Amino acid sequence: MATVTESLTSPRGLYVGIDVGGTGIKLGVVDDSGVALGHIQIDTEHERGAADGVSRILIAAKSIVDELNLSWDDVDALGIGTPGTMDIRAGQLLHMPNMSGWDDFPIQSYLEEQAGKPVVFMNDGTAAAYGEFWAGRGKECSSIVMLTLGTGVGGGIIISGRSLDGEHSHGSECGHIIIDGSPNARRCPCGQLGHLEAYVSATSVAQRTLEGLRDGVDSSLTELLENDTTLSAFSVFEHAQSKDAFAIRIIEETAVYLSIGITSIMHILDPDMVILGGAMNFGGHGTDSGRIFIKTIRQGVAAATFPVLAEQTIIDFASLGNHCGFIGAAGIARAQFGTKN
Repeated sequence: MATVTESLTSPRGLYVGIDVGGTGIKLGVVDDSGVALGHIQIDTEHERGAADGVSRILIAAKSIVDELNLSWDDVDALGIGTPGTMDIRAGQLLHMPNMSGWDDFPIQSYLEEQAGKPVVFMNDGTAAAYGEFWAGRGKECSSIVMLTLGTGVGGGIIISGRSLDGEHSHGSECGHIIIDGSPNARRCPCGQLGHLEAYVSATSVAQRTLEGLRDGVDSSLTELLENDTTLSAFSVFEHAQSKDAFAIRIIEETAVYLSIGITSIMHILDPDMVILGGAMNFGGHGTDSGRIFIKTIRQGVAAATFPVLAEQTIIDFASLGNHCGFIGAAGIARAQFGTKN
């Protein structure tokens, strides 16, 4: 069932935002001010194919509209963000590594035909970034960069209200900037060496932790190996909260690596703000681990960049949580197709 926060008696510029993930699809109905009036999450079930996914997305979206006591005619446009490689201008998915059956699918035109509404298509990192830019932590800024830290590392760049998609739909791929050019650099899941994602993703945190434990480092995390328990970035967070020195060191090392990437991004783009989103924030400002994480990042950037950038560029956590993707997708639909913006 959809979560509805408000019932409307008259429309005021409504947009459906869709955030597609490998395991779940988050979507919501968003108004002109960036408020999510209702939202829902459905399973991706990617093995059933993209056409089936679009069908279930529309069923879910229309259920939210119904619970808001509105008509589908009140929706102005839809925005959809997806992972994987894509041709944004053609509205086409190219390769979806974690979603079999979605490769080479014309998602924009198919969704437009099925929905009977205009659709804007984007990278999921761009959608998340626009959500924070429009309605979240970056709403007072004119330019932001957002990094989404999770299983991988996504990115989104918004400058003067426009997303940086690039000429070949591969702009804003911040997770693939090179932070280690040595021949022994860590290998990114994309196959290349030394990319930021290979050092600061949740996958990398777990792998670097496992390597340390196998080398015999003293840590309470060893009990997970002894009990044949899966090691994850969340495990590192939990043990860091219990003051395990090795877990804290892993978080600090991750922050140092991230500061190298952020410094390069700042030198190229000079944004107002760099926002850290995604599930791997080590608890954000609300925990000791999260505060260590953000403090170490800021210190690393300050040590490596120009003083004016260190002083004036804000580096902070995102504020919209896992709603930022569908809110941003709706926001870009509003920017492109809205009549009340």
